[in-house]
Amino acid sequence: MPRFDLPLEELTAYRPQVAEPSDFDSFWARTISDARAASWVPRVERVKSALTGVEVHDVEFAGFAGDPIRAWYLVPSNSVGRLPTVVEFNGYGGGRGRPHERLAWVSAGYAYLLMDTRGQGSAWGSGGDTADPQGAGPSAPGYMTRGIESPDTYFYRRVFTDAVRAVDVVRGFDRVDPERVAVTGGSQGGGIALAVAGLEPDLAAAMPDVPFLSHFERAVGFTGEDPYQEIVRYLAVHRDAVERTFQTLSYFDVVNLAKRSTAPALFSVALLDPICPPSTVFAASNAYAGGADVEVYRFNQHEGGEGYHWERQATWLADRIEKLDRP
Repeated sequence: MPRFDLPLEELTAYRPQVAEPSDFDSFWARTISDARAASWVPRVERVKSALTGVEVHDVEFAGFAGDPIRAWYLVPSNSVGRLPTVVEFNGYGGGRGRPHERLAWVSAGYAYLLMDTRGQGSAWGSGGDTADPQGAGPSAPGYMTRGIESPDTYFYRRVFTDAVRAVDVVRGFDRVDPERVAVTGGSQGGGIALAVAGLEPDLAAAMPDVPFLSHFERAVGFTGEDPYQEIVRYLAVHRDAVERTFQTLSYFDVVNLAKRSTAPALFSVALLDPICPPSTVFAASNAYAGGADVEVYRFNQHEGGEGYHWERQATWLADRIEKLDRP
């Protein structure tokens, strides 16, 4: 695919004005407070596994409105003390799959929690296990327009809240060091990680990989690829809903959440990415208040750095954890 976005020198300086509602902070404070008030004691059950070096736990915890959210929680066998921990969020349409599919972080010595995404898990991979019991009005197929009539009913209000609650919950596990928790994810998972970085204080680090859900005003209609095209198809039918739709999306634009971050971050961006265009990624990384490094993959599409980038993340995160350990 040829380059289609701004040149790299312009991308590194790209700081667009992104719409931000006046009640943005109070909306999210109310949302997270209500979810925490509806929480219940999580279920953490160790399960049998063919894995010999890893303890596998099936987790169920209270997400948005107390809805049950599933996760895998993996810990290195025979580890002692409280461990640095990575919480990961899934790409669009994927579920938590099977625990043996996600061994990189636990093999590197971290405790690891992979959150299932409510309502998803049937598009690729090995499936998901979490329903989305909340209703929605008319929407285009997919998840991008579910409940888009209002920020209170929008799908990603629930997902972002679930993700904050996942960090809350894992911080209470006796094998986890609550001061050394990092979040990560690719594409949708990268957008969710950025949301958590803006909503959850005192994270050790954030590692959004080719993040989605950024700079909606540019992305919607700029790229011809799904999932952003779901919004285009919705607005092609609901012609009178443009202003209302973008007003709702402004509460979930991770550029606005990046501005509220405090943890250091490592981003990745692929300059030929037609799904999460480079300018939308740089809009978030350039707004990121916690300080951001950006790894640029010049000749990749949405796959980004893949295994090469995980090695970069692991080295980068180990350095951050070491700095936290120093007196």
